[in-house]
Amino acid sequence: MKVIDFSKSNSLLNSFVREIRDVTIQNDRLRFRRNLERIGETMAYEISKDLSYKTISVTTPLDVAEVSIPNEDIVLGTILRAGLPFHHGILNYFDSAENAFVSAYRKYKETGHQLFDIHIEYIASPNIDGKILILTDPMLATGSSMDLAYRALLTKGTPKHIHIATIIASKQAIDYCLKNFPEEKTTIWAAAIDSGLDESSYIVPGIGDAGDLAYGEKM
Repeated sequence: MKVIDFSKSNSLLNSFVREIRDVTIQNDRLRFRRNLERIGETMAYEISKDLSYKTISVTTPLDVAEVSIPNEDIVLGTILRAGLPFHHGILNYFDSAENAFVSAYRKYKETGHQLFDIHIEYIASPNIDGKILILTDPMLATGSSMDLAYRALLTKGTPKHIHIATIIASKQAIDYCLKNFPEEKTTIWAAAIDSGLDESSYIVPGIGDAGDLAYGEKM
């Protein structure tokens, strides 16, 4: 299984990550959502390099040109709600992809928000059998939400390859995914991998609550 950590190399992606982390910038919701989208666009371009391609002939006004294009059926699956701008950014590049949505949420067992279970409430998905599945979640904290979403989507078929796309992941979540996803056909793409989690399982240093920053605080 490959794990790509974009923070280990120099690119404009790091500038977008800086802005979503920065407490003096991130509360501008429009800018925050746009940065999630831009990270998605950049990551989609990088993922596209891992796909298989075919050559087709295109007729121009003057002659015929040979062009290589992706030769894959792609399903873009996203965990709601914080994942929507990130999803949209990836979809801007994979504009012919089919789409799947999974509602996964934390159900807290006590008021301190330290003990919780992950629940799947809703799933809408096309057939994913034999297709490339790109699973997106901007914050990969424990990995359990991503795992549950993947297992829910398996009711719609078995994908050819799984690309896990995230913006900020914890080291614990990466380790969880390494243990629980098919090793031979999974690739993890992360804009940055952070060292730990706090007592409420938020990524540290992280960015805070991505859903609240994108759409406002929930009750």
